[in-house]
Amino acid sequence: MDRAQKEKVVEELGQIFESSGVVVVAHYAGLTVAEMQDLRARARDAEASVRVAKNRLAKIALDGKPCESIADYLTGMTVLTYSEDPVAAAKVSEDFAKGNDKFVILGGAMGENALDRAGVTAVSKMPSREELISTIAGMLGAPASNIAGAIGAPASNIASILSTIEEKAA
Repeated sequence: MDRAQKEKVVEELGQIFESSGVVVVAHYAGLTVAEMQDLRARARDAEASVRVAKNRLAKIALDGKPCESIADYLTGMTVLTYSEDPVAAAKVSEDFAKGNDKFVILGGAMGENALDRAGVTAVSKMPSREELISTIAGMLGAPASNIAGAIGAPASNIASILSTIEEKAA
């Protein structure tokens, strides 16, 4: 790589570190190309991304960023999994690590908070943004449907009583 390419990579990594909700760092030594493609596909499905970058360039890009604490994890053959959703990248990494011994999660960062291996596992068990939104929407809609049911119940009771009286009269 020449200097211009390195500067471009540092700039791209800086944007990743700045805008990501979570960044997970893992070792991937021994993974086949097919396994890496599987990881990338899983990440894409979860709206996360996977990036392999030179550790030296990543450390330069980390300077002054919120997730600067992950610099210590950048040794050896590392891969970054990141997403805007604070949970997606952690879930993808954890799921992939369960089925692949060669993928070893070292830690990560969630904003300014450093995560060790246990922290990444804890974050991966949290509900995603979409799950939280659907839960909140369900909670907001439940009282309205209960009110509608309570308002409609007396009318429905009167209608059923009238139909019963009508059947007995006939």
